[in-house]
Amino acid sequence: MEQVNDLNFDEAVVKADQPVLVDFSAAWCGPCKQIEPFVKQLADEYAGKVKVVKVDIDESPGTAAKYGIRGVPTLKMFKGGQVIAEQVGAAPKAKLAELIKRAL
Repeated sequence: MEQVNDLNFDEAVVKADQPVLVDFSAAWCGPCKQIEPFVKQLADEYAGKVKVVKVDIDESPGTAAKYGIRGVPTLKMFKGGQVIAEQVGAAPKAKLAELIKRAL
């Protein structure tokens, strides 16, 4: 899973030629750690179809503010540079997979 920050977010996500699932999280966040295995599994399962990246909100406050991140974990599905779906808070793997399916 690629780590993305304020400096490379636009290049890695907004300008990506495939859908991108962005996991906004923080090192201190328990629920973020709880869903991390699911996010990694989805990254493997959808490799080649969907890009999965992680943004640490403490290291990238500009990106977090731009996309209105008020709580973590927040996952946003981008397609064509636009947010098409989101999930705020921890969720089961199947619910996270629905975000990806909406982009395919």
